[in-house]
Amino acid sequence: MDRVSAFDEPLKKLLGGATAKVMAEHLDLHTVGDLLHHYPRRYEERGRLTTLTELPLDEHVTVVAQVADARVMMFNNGRGKRLEVTLTDGSGRLQLVFFGHGVHKPHKELLPGRRAMFAGKASLFNHKMQLAHPTYQLLDANDEDEATEAVDAFAGQLLPIYPACKQLDSWRIAKAVDTVLPSAQEAVDPLPPALRDGRGLVPLPEALLRIHRPHTKADIAAARDRLRWDEAFVLQVALARRRYADTQLPAVARRPVAGGLLDAFDATLPFTLTEGQQKVTGEIFDALATEHPMHRLLQGEVGSGKTLVALRAMLRTVDAGGQAAMLAPTEVLAQQHHRSITEMMGELAEGGLLGGSDLGTKVVLLTGSMGTAARRQALLDLVTGEAGIVIGTHALIEDKVRFHDLGLVVVDEQHRFGVEQRDALRSKGKQPPHLLVMTATPIPRTVAMTVFGDLETSVLDQLPAGRSPIASHVVPAKDKPHFLSRAWERVREEVENGHQAYVVCPRIGDDADEAAEKKGKAGKKKAAPEEDAEKRPPLAVLDIADQLAKGPLAGLRVEVLHGRMPPDDKDDVMRRFADGRADVLVATTVIEVGVNVPNATAMVIMDADRFGVSQLHQLRGRVGRGSAPGLCLLVSEAHEASPARARLSAVAATLDGFELSRIDLEQRREGDVLGQAQSGVRSSLRVLSVIDDEEVIAAAREEAVRVVADDPGLERLPELRTALDALLDKEREEYLDKG
Repeated sequence: MDRVSAFDEPLKKLLGGATAKVMAEHLDLHTVGDLLHHYPRRYEERGRLTTLTELPLDEHVTVVAQVADARVMMFNNGRGKRLEVTLTDGSGRLQLVFFGHGVHKPHKELLPGRRAMFAGKASLFNHKMQLAHPTYQLLDANDEDEATEAVDAFAGQLLPIYPACKQLDSWRIAKAVDTVLPSAQEAVDPLPPALRDGRGLVPLPEALLRIHRPHTKADIAAARDRLRWDEAFVLQVALARRRYADTQLPAVARRPVAGGLLDAFDATLPFTLTEGQQKVTGEIFDALATEHPMHRLLQGEVGSGKTLVALRAMLRTVDAGGQAAMLAPTEVLAQQHHRSITEMMGELAEGGLLGGSDLGTKVVLLTGSMGTAARRQALLDLVTGEAGIVIGTHALIEDKVRFHDLGLVVVDEQHRFGVEQRDALRSKGKQPPHLLVMTATPIPRTVAMTVFGDLETSVLDQLPAGRSPIASHVVPAKDKPHFLSRAWERVREEVENGHQAYVVCPRIGDDADEAAEKKGKAGKKKAAPEEDAEKRPPLAVLDIADQLAKGPLAGLRVEVLHGRMPPDDKDDVMRRFADGRADVLVATTVIEVGVNVPNATAMVIMDADRFGVSQLHQLRGRVGRGSAPGLCLLVSEAHEASPARARLSAVAATLDGFELSRIDLEQRREGDVLGQAQSGVRSSLRVLSVIDDEEVIAAAREEAVRVVADDPGLERLPELRTALDALLDKEREEYLDKG
């Protein structure tokens, strides 16, 4: 068997069809390599009992404990039988329960004093933690000889506890690993020997043996160090190769033009750029002047002036004879960008029109819902080059759209666009256009290096002068209803002082919403009343707007805005609100990014616990954009001790988006973060933590850049090339290619 095929061997051949089927369906494990990379999440020591007091509720758990007592109870007038077993570990107690025919075997085996490994789902019954019908494996035996044998087998041993599922317990996975472990010797080692030796890392076959069957804790640490490096290095090599390939592509250099559109625009600015904006602009302009495509991520705090920086890059491109396209995720945002950019540019946005500047260019909007005549004119302006700047939604990607000379693509809110869509727009240039990706969600440095590693990064971490502070408070609506009443009084006070307010709800509340809800409930069992309270539908825009207009905000001009309104209606509402003709805007998250109304000073977010940390930070950034201080009230019915309330308190405690993004990442599975950015492909990170392993990721990036610069095709490193093929499957590789 050759070195590659040992890892590619289907599990079915070694473990049998039934086990292999469960592993494939429930754990996404298909080959020997998959199983060898399915690492234990923790280890039990033979001599140490698990702490029963710290079991997580409603999770599948594995415990090692001792039977304290066992008794058979009769119920249903003697027709029913159940076995109750109490476990102890010195710190707490846990009850097991077996019913019906499942009572007989455990009743014989689970005698007081016996020790065993138990697996099941931890649930609460009569205020006590219990496992119902757990599977178990005895860890000691009855007669003296067998007991000695068991002690020899387990004494001092670290028992691996694997990520398991209901259908396959941890020790069954351990037995399967025993079957495939000899194949670990066939592992292809991706690390160049000089790197491995220089950093004192153990060889890969040894790391796999140590992680699955460690003799000491030092074995586990050495294995994890090595496997962490594999993951970081292989991923960083893939990204470094991507960046290197980009430097080999041709692009039109967009160099400065004195006395052009950009100079004319800068002369109209009523303020000077912040130091941060000047530094970032310098990085972008330098990259635009090169003859290979810029691939840059522009990230920054909410309100740090990313749009202004992007606009100046677009004007530089137009000066140099090219066109610039800005891609926005929603029509509301595209319209908002179009409106704010044309307002910022004034007569410079009216090139070719009566009263327009001679230096000006046309700024056109292109969205899917435009009328035929307007759409035809916009397409004509693009193909002739009359329009230097186009702002649009995914409608820009359609086959019919042709550019005269596309020089720069600006993508707003990168995480909402598939890489295929970005790629389709980039392919519209005669040569690959320069690419600037803007994200309004600050990203920790490690995530930027791991997820956006194919992009160079510019960070705007300075807020422009004149941005006002925002006070944030959690409003516990359930515990203290009078707090919510006071929130509406505060909104009224802001309006009486000449300001405006947003009220944000998670749901629209129209027919389409109701249909989706009914579909979701179909076939579900009736929930208990207390569960109903927890699972009530999220509050809806249409309901809340109606309640506010008739109740606490009666007499104020209340408008609604949501994504399913006709585009013209959405635009009209936004215009009325921006012009001060509406006092309160009750909206969904369509206002999350790009919306800029300096006079809006207050925001009330209903059911705030239903939003993510980054989303709350985004929403909050819509207020405090003028000279008056901002106020953000996070309304929640979540219990004070719940994780949801802890999240809200974190948001209320800081305005630092980078700090919040870190908290957000710590509270979510990293696979979600990586999967979202990696085009939905399963995350390959099993040991590496993008939040904790900053030093490893940074060092791996440096090593990867050095290796790729020296040997771009990895001709002298066939093992690394093989590992790249295995770890970055075809779909992930294509994702990186589209960058």
